[in-house]
Amino acid sequence: MEKPEEEDEIKELVGLVRIQVKRGINLARRDAFSSDPFVVITMGSQKLKSFTVKNNCNPEWNEELTLAIENPNEPVNLMVYDKDTFTSDDKMGDAEIDMKPFLEIHKMGLQQLPDGTEIKRIVPTRDNCLAEDSRIVSDNGKIVQDMILVLKNVECGKIEIQLEWIKNPGGSGL
Repeated sequence: MEKPEEEDEIKELVGLVRIQVKRGINLARRDAFSSDPFVVITMGSQKLKSFTVKNNCNPEWNEELTLAIENPNEPVNLMVYDKDTFTSDDKMGDAEIDMKPFLEIHKMGLQQLPDGTEIKRIVPTRDNCLAEDSRIVSDNGKIVQDMILVLKNVECGKIEIQLEWIKNPGGSGL
């Protein structure tokens, strides 16, 4: 028989979310003329990092990072940093990714919709970091959500991302 402590350590994987970090828009300058930005996404103990774009306040990453969703209520945080060689990296703002609307749509199992079908539109509020309306749409049998997030705790900057659910054959699902 297993010890109760071990049961706490075993977490059920609900599913995977691919976060495509597309680009930064008008990011803050942290060096003399520009910045060397990279993105860090955290959820619980998971920490994912993009590559660094040198000397660019409007970087294009187009990098896919995959998060394992164990607790759908846990916040997903996005932080932008300026890479520094000799000192600690400078903070360039942060945002919380509101996953709830996206995960709620996946509970419905709507994968078989025509391409481009808008399933839900989320408007910017004080409780989310959206810069503009965010649409959850059907795209080649997948459900995706594009977002432009306004960075907080910084003078300027936005990050464009896309969420995509990845089916987990062994998981319980939502």
